[in-house]
Amino acid sequence: MQIFNAIGRRKTSVARVYLKPGKGDITINNRGLKDYFLSEIHQTTVLQALAAINAESQYDVTINVEGGGIKGQAEAVRLGIARALVAVDEENKPALRKERLLTRDSRMVERKKYGRRKARRRFQFSKR
Repeated sequence: MQIFNAIGRRKTSVARVYLKPGKGDITINNRGLKDYFLSEIHQTTVLQALAAINAESQYDVTINVEGGGIKGQAEAVRLGIARALVAVDEENKPALRKERLLTRDSRMVERKKYGRRKARRRFQFSKR
């Protein structure tokens, strides 16, 4: 039995995804999907790639995810699963590309600059 793996990233979150043929179990950091992502929205986000190719119950997915917040982690996992599905079968690529699941969202938090209150916000100007 072959195990396919891929990495998904979003903001500061990194998800390592391992995909193998099975009955649809999803384990994230040794916890179930519903135990790790409590919000229905995040659970749907994670399952988007599998739903796009109608493979919800064909693969067992094991995921190690770290860094960032819950939303960033969910989107990193989504990208990782999509990339792993392409590794399984290149035929999955057009369907995943159509749903925009293979595009890495490169937006990151801009760093704080010296002489500024935040990244771009200046300190309040006082004329007198």
